[in-house]
Amino acid sequence: MNLYFHYCSRFSNCYVLSTKNCSSAIIIDPGSMDRQLLEYIEEHNLNLKAVLITHDHRAHVHGLRTLLRIYQVDILAINRSVLDNKTIPVKDGDKITIGPFTVEVISIPGHSADSAVYRVDRMLFTGDTLTTGLVGSTASAYGAATQINKLRSRLLSLPGDYTVLPGHGPPSTLEAERLYNIGITQYNGMQNRKPSFRINL
Repeated sequence: MNLYFHYCSRFSNCYVLSTKNCSSAIIIDPGSMDRQLLEYIEEHNLNLKAVLITHDHRAHVHGLRTLLRIYQVDILAINRSVLDNKTIPVKDGDKITIGPFTVEVISIPGHSADSAVYRVDRMLFTGDTLTTGLVGSTASAYGAATQINKLRSRLLSLPGDYTVLPGHGPPSTLEAERLYNIGITQYNGMQNRKPSFRINL
């Protein structure tokens, strides 16, 4: 497989995954559709099959309208619509065949209710849920706990190592995030801390 990384004008990452002969391709989080990205698709004669949306935040979907004016592709997302475009709704545990690709959906709410990670082969497209050294921001302590618990049970527990391809920042590996991600290690420390109190007399 070929993986093309595109840094969007909205400080987010977009990825194009294609077969070696370029007969099929999927695009993940089209934050923008600028000339550079369009030229890559056209120059390599990519046959776009689908768009994967990790979560419906503007920095990750802004280029979708432009994309749909040019290419006829399916949109896969947890939400039933993105920018008023109907999607093919997916849910946790789904394994979807898109041409030669097998895509597993891992739902990890917290940063947003519709946050999803997509596993393709040994790659994890994590959106804002898991970035290098950090986890997604959340609006509440409940959201943070939900996100960490899902990360532990559905992502960090995956056997072996994976390449982590986040929505912002550089790539990483799942093993490095298990060991050094400050969002996870700090939360683990808080969970392991014994409650204490003091009474002043």
